[in-house]
Amino acid sequence: MSRPMPPPVSLLDRYSGADFAPLYTGTVCVSGGEASHGRASGIARSSDGWLDLHLRLPPELGGPGGGSNPEQLFAAGFAACFHGALNLLAARERIAIPDATVTAAVTFGRDPMDGLFTLMAHVVIAIPGVPRPVAEALVRSTERFCPYAKMARQGIECVVRLEH
Repeated sequence: MSRPMPPPVSLLDRYSGADFAPLYTGTVCVSGGEASHGRASGIARSSDGWLDLHLRLPPELGGPGGGSNPEQLFAAGFAACFHGALNLLAARERIAIPDATVTAAVTFGRDPMDGLFTLMAHVVIAIPGVPRPVAEALVRSTERFCPYAKMARQGIECVVRLEH
């Protein structure tokens, strides 16, 4: 197996097409598991087989815990994407950030607008060894570049359809 490599800095090149240009689609199917409820006891499996995990309702929501949950998965995706974007931008500027970390906390809670539910995300970035003004500029650029940060700020196109 070959050593993983970061993506090329050429991914930073601007796209000028008129339509959305898909580069990759990750597909995950969730079934209900023992409780027939995806959030409480679901099983999440990716179409390529690399993701295969049991979902469990955390104790804070009345569940037993003992497994991951949607908030953790979203936080992992957000943190990984932001970290990757941060590294690409730093590489373009020739700034070494080998010890950078991104911690995302995603909170599930009540929405005062409609009385239902919503999510909040808090993202904390640490870039040891980089002067604060340089780190702040990198983070600001990453916020504009990272698709997860962009989605959190602007929303996302979402199509929901019934299959049968």
